[in-house]
Amino acid sequence: MKHILGLLKPDSGEVWVSGQDITKLKGKKLADHRLVFGMLFQNAALFDDMNIFENVAFPLREHTKMPESKITEKVTKSLSILGMTTGYDKYPNELSGGMRKRVGLARAIIREPSILLYDEPTTGLDPVTRTTVDELIEKLKRELRLTSIVISHDIPSALLLADFIAFLHNGEIVFWGTPEEFRNATHPAICGFLKAEERTVLALRQ
Repeated sequence: MKHILGLLKPDSGEVWVSGQDITKLKGKKLADHRLVFGMLFQNAALFDDMNIFENVAFPLREHTKMPESKITEKVTKSLSILGMTTGYDKYPNELSGGMRKRVGLARAIIREPSILLYDEPTTGLDPVTRTTVDELIEKLKRELRLTSIVISHDIPSALLLADFIAFLHNGEIVFWGTPEEFRNATHPAICGFLKAEERTVLALRQ
């Protein structure tokens, strides 16, 4: 993700995003490149001393000269897309894990990115909340027509959400293909993941 955002430079090779090699970008061009991205961090990364409204408004207040009336309009729209229409004065410590993810997502889409990055969005969540987050990712992808890049160890979520899966093992991409192709892959590491997931499912059914 850091390479995609241009926060790290590769030792060799290229990183192509939206038709350009971003390893060659510097200064304002690199800053402009980052505007196409939204980011949901693993733990939502909300500011504890800001309420919901202030957290979502932060990117607009920090990076634009937008009037407060317009900021209010955009914050309300972003939160409403994610099913939050009230309670904007609450603080992160008053929210459940699922609600914090919603606020993090609202902040990630507030500047209308074309690519949304998710860092382990379902890690540490209970099964019900995990399903809710999966549904939110699918909703945003569909309704906002976003390209979504999801980093995850959650095999069921990956198989549910992905159009294509890249599987990293020992720092290398050892598989690239559709979810169906992933289910039938023969790489030992992938087989291990799938078998572990099967055992978990069987244990839950028992």
